[in-house]
Amino acid sequence: MSAQPNAKPDPIATAGPGRPKDLAKRAAILDAAREMFRLHGFDGASMDQIAAEAGVSKLTVYSHFGDKSTLFGTVVRTYCEQSLPNALFEPTSGTPLRERLMEIARAFFAMCSSPEAVAGHRVLCTPKLSDSPLPQLFWEAGPLRVQAMFSTLLERRIAAGELDIPDVPRAASQFFVLLKGDLHARLVLGECDAPSPQRIDEHLQAAVDMFLRAYAAAGHASR
Repeated sequence: MSAQPNAKPDPIATAGPGRPKDLAKRAAILDAAREMFRLHGFDGASMDQIAAEAGVSKLTVYSHFGDKSTLFGTVVRTYCEQSLPNALFEPTSGTPLRERLMEIARAFFAMCSSPEAVAGHRVLCTPKLSDSPLPQLFWEAGPLRVQAMFSTLLERRIAAGELDIPDVPRAASQFFVLLKGDLHARLVLGECDAPSPQRIDEHLQAAVDMFLRAYAAAGHASR
């Protein structure tokens, strides 16, 4: 049966998820939420504020993310994916092990020492949020993903004979703890200003060297 000449378009076909306009709104909401959480913390940032900052209605924010906790988790995951993209952990022909570890180290430290990340860590350390779902959301959206991706990279390097690691998940966790060191803790506590690029790089070089001394296979320690 042919369509009526003046028939209205199917609303499902014209307003489905994934349209460019919807994606632009989603991106605007995430940008606004990231800024509001940074400035006001989780409790201080309201969905009304986020909607106004994004230039959308509060209903639009809820339709995309459901609630503020889900929005917070999505902000964390998106920020981590942008700062540490999957490609950083994927095999690249000819990239030496130490060079790849340093690429990851620099990207990771830049991410976790940014004003947004430092503010997020401070929020999660408050007693009011310790019993909330937010710490678990943060862990799953950020550190858990990063460690899983890094574990896969380590397993590939073990298979290539470059690393000798009996417990890959433990080694992955140790690597990122080494990268944070005391510099990150002092930033979160507000005990120091942002360290100079030279100091950061020296710290990261030392952390990578320590990791390789522990886990590099014979003949691969400095590569």
